[in-house]
Amino acid sequence: MSRVYNFSAGPAVLPEEVLKEAAEEMLDYKGCGMSVMEMSHRSAAFQQIIDEAEKDLRELMNIPDNYKVLFLQGGASQQFAAIPMNLKKNGKAAYIVTGQWAKKAAAEAEKYLDVDVVASSADKTFSYIPDCSDLDIPEDADYVYICENNTIYGTKFKELPNTKGHILVSDVSSCFLSEPIDVEKYGIIYGGVQKNIGPAGVVIAIIREDLIPEQVDESVPTMLAYKTQADANSLYNTPPCYGIYICGKVFKWIKKMGGLQAMKEHNEKKAKILYDFLDKSEMFKGTVVKKDRSLMNVPFVTGDEELDAKFVKEAKAAGFENLKGHRTVGGMRASIYNAMPIEGVEKLVEFMEKFEKENA
Repeated sequence: MSRVYNFSAGPAVLPEEVLKEAAEEMLDYKGCGMSVMEMSHRSAAFQQIIDEAEKDLRELMNIPDNYKVLFLQGGASQQFAAIPMNLKKNGKAAYIVTGQWAKKAAAEAEKYLDVDVVASSADKTFSYIPDCSDLDIPEDADYVYICENNTIYGTKFKELPNTKGHILVSDVSSCFLSEPIDVEKYGIIYGGVQKNIGPAGVVIAIIREDLIPEQVDESVPTMLAYKTQADANSLYNTPPCYGIYICGKVFKWIKKMGGLQAMKEHNEKKAKILYDFLDKSEMFKGTVVKKDRSLMNVPFVTGDEELDAKFVKEAKAAGFENLKGHRTVGGMRASIYNAMPIEGVEKLVEFMEKFEKENA
């Protein structure tokens, strides 16, 4: 069977050559006679895998030496609790709510500290990014929190908020490694890897060392204290070994593709093909304010629920998978992460043109 074009928001498309390489090594990793899936996380072979993955990620993102790179479990959602637990000093934090995940993160943080929602785009179904140049951030806020790219609603912060000297924490799950970023502008950058980097089950957290507390409140679970994980270099307990191995292969693939600047150009080119079509189409409309459009997630609608459903059904039959929009938005959504080839987007647009003619 030939591979479909997978527009899933996550778990999502992975580079074909990475999957082929992993398939070749499935039964015997580099002559050791076993799969990485069967390998002890205390073995020299796995130590080399995780060390190399971290080294490649540091090179790709230019991560300074005073930041720890942690490979964690529990999904990005577990970090919604870990962040306030570890960063709590004054017991207050500022959240910018631009979608479902920031909203959930704020609700979780409320269990541990006072949350001040300093900006939100909920008034227009999260279809834009609010102006964050002069926010009313409490002086004593322990940090400012954003979800940088909104998977469900297809918006992206093109400029980081002015945090007025406060620590910036960013969930980058759905734009991780899609373009270069300046790590030093953040206190913590974290994200689930299942959208752009690897299989579900791994979360990467990049944390400035001075933000890893020597001691946390004794009610904080051992596994959620950043110091536990940092002191053990992500090997306090059995990590998601196979997932980390695949992430490492994807890092090498991105390096081979030319690094993050090349990735950004590749992603801009793909997104332009789809957005240009949406802007001229009579039937399909993008749902996001132009200046805030994501390069990764493109939601669109016809304005007619029955027609939307027909489109999703016919697209699936034609080999375009997972185009149904999130239940909170409806319509369609094409997630066009790093590993989605340009050809996939071109073919999708061809199909949309054909659908529009047939259903005009």
